[in-house]
Amino acid sequence: MIISRTPLRVSFLGGGSDLPAYYREHGGAVLSTTVEQSVYVTVSRKFDNAVRVSYARTEEVARAADVEHPLVREALALVGIEGGIEITSVADIPARGTGLGSSSSFTVGLLNALHAFCGHHASAAQLARECCEIELERCREPIGKQDQYAAAFGGMNFIRFHPDESVEVKKVICPASVTADLQERLNLLLYRGDALGLGAARAPVGRACRLLRKAERDGGDGTPCGNRLCRALRWPH
Repeated sequence: MIISRTPLRVSFLGGGSDLPAYYREHGGAVLSTTVEQSVYVTVSRKFDNAVRVSYARTEEVARAADVEHPLVREALALVGIEGGIEITSVADIPARGTGLGSSSSFTVGLLNALHAFCGHHASAAQLARECCEIELERCREPIGKQDQYAAAFGGMNFIRFHPDESVEVKKVICPASVTADLQERLNLLLYRGDALGLGAARAPVGRACRLLRKAERDGGDGTPCGNRLCRALRWPH
């Protein structure tokens, strides 16, 4: 059995600039970090040539092309698996509506596990590109590219989207104490029982703003994100 664990992400700045309609004309950039909460995917060989997929519901079909879950179906097709496999998925959060990029985390984790199932190693860049292909091109989801790269690379990153479709991922380096404190603050995000609203995020993200500004003053990476995030959310400095 192969088990993959893929983190969820919190986006600070740049949401919307990762949409193809925007970055193909202007370029785009996003600052985000992954958090402890994750999506888990298990892949194992099935005793017959059928396909069994278990998520919020369970599917058992004769071949991969008959799977109804679009992300699973297209991931199997991309990797070249036609049958003889069982896939399960669970997560630390509800499946939809949290605004933490769970669909992309699921797809990245699934691709990672499927490549391992086939005996292949896939780099973070490859996983992100393939996830974008599945979600944007094959499934035609009206989304951008930030979630896929955040999930595949992990950690805090400044991600640039270029008009030629290339993507540049730069790690944001902060003092270890600031990174740990920021992670602790972001873990205070709460699920309210419905789609995530700004009200649930304002307090922990406000503290994150101040930590990021402190990191800049103390000689961390030069990305001036804290002040910009406060201005974007109308926070007092």
